[in-house]
Amino acid sequence: MQKGKASTPHIGIYGRRNNGKSSLINQLAGQDIAIVSDFAGTTTDPVKKSFEITGFGPVVLIDTAGIDDEGELGQKRIAKTKASIKSIDLGILVITDNHFDSFEANVIKSFQKTDTPFFIVHNKSDQSELKTDLAQKLQGKYGCKIISHSTFTNGQAEMIIDAIKKTIPESAYSTPSLVGDLVQYGDIVLLITPIDIEAPEGRLILPQVQAIRDILDNDAICIVLKEREVDSFLKQTDIKPALAITDSQIFTKADASIPRDIPLTSFSIVLARFKGDFDAYLQGTPKLNDLQNGDRILLLESCTHHVACDDIGRVKIPRWISAFTGKEHEYEVVAGLNDLPRPITDYALVIQCGGCMITRKQLVNRIKPAIEAGIPVTNYGMAIAYVQGIYKRAVAPFTKQPDSSDDYL
Repeated sequence: MQKGKASTPHIGIYGRRNNGKSSLINQLAGQDIAIVSDFAGTTTDPVKKSFEITGFGPVVLIDTAGIDDEGELGQKRIAKTKASIKSIDLGILVITDNHFDSFEANVIKSFQKTDTPFFIVHNKSDQSELKTDLAQKLQGKYGCKIISHSTFTNGQAEMIIDAIKKTIPESAYSTPSLVGDLVQYGDIVLLITPIDIEAPEGRLILPQVQAIRDILDNDAICIVLKEREVDSFLKQTDIKPALAITDSQIFTKADASIPRDIPLTSFSIVLARFKGDFDAYLQGTPKLNDLQNGDRILLLESCTHHVACDDIGRVKIPRWISAFTGKEHEYEVVAGLNDLPRPITDYALVIQCGGCMITRKQLVNRIKPAIEAGIPVTNYGMAIAYVQGIYKRAVAPFTKQPDSSDDYL
């Protein structure tokens, strides 16, 4: 359920305290899922609530603290409210009593900075009607829809839902194909999935499951096996797959086993193109050559998990990079969407995981500060392929360039 929730379109509700944000959420959901009170400041930290929009699909509504909160604790709540904007696909700004000033303008600036579409709801219009001149002013300045609304008037929820359907970007709910442009009807795709200490008990990890489903959706044939069975399978069956996808941790074994005329990549690199800023990754990965002694490297994991003794982000990647550069580096791992422990400019390189547990919008905004600051960014799979000398082969399926050598260019 948590995985489905993480990849579902997120809609954030913002506004001053006691503007009726929680009441609006309850009205949209058709049930009391948010606490409503006449006292300002009832909602503290952002709270996520899932519900289904008929004719659209599941969404996650985020109920946030008031943007006009006060005091030291209130400022912390406001900071969390603003931080949540990086994670949403659509913003709804709630105003009342025709009141719009710097608080609301700053929220819209945050929407614009993160390329988040939004519309404005003038709530409690049964108490104070939306003035025509304010509506025209806001529409002219921001080009967004303004809705006059009251939770006590029948049919008002449908106006909001209709605006959600029309405003939310298609990328928030459509699911592009992972490998649909690489395979055709009847093609065989080989998935190499090691079952090691980090593999979850009794199931496959999410990227592997997503790949299986995507291959089947594209009317191709999926064959799943462990790395120890690859050589015997290819020899005994004489099957030539159209594509092979491996776990990045066994890239060298897969590279040795899969013939050069069969395209080979990894689950992490597939996700890098699917969710991340792939062009930025392609530019940033070769910067591994430029790392110096004492450079600080940031590894971003988009989920939280039990850390094994040979953890990929905390142990393996640092070990492989240090062996590749022959230098000493400092490594920091930040899990989930938590704040960074230091300014992004303190890092020489950022390495992002595949991001299977979050939306593309969340991942893009996660690495955006590094890109804007000129800090090279790469991806777990791409970094591993690079330091192990098989980078060109690993990205060749997506760059349409022939795999002619194993150098680091």
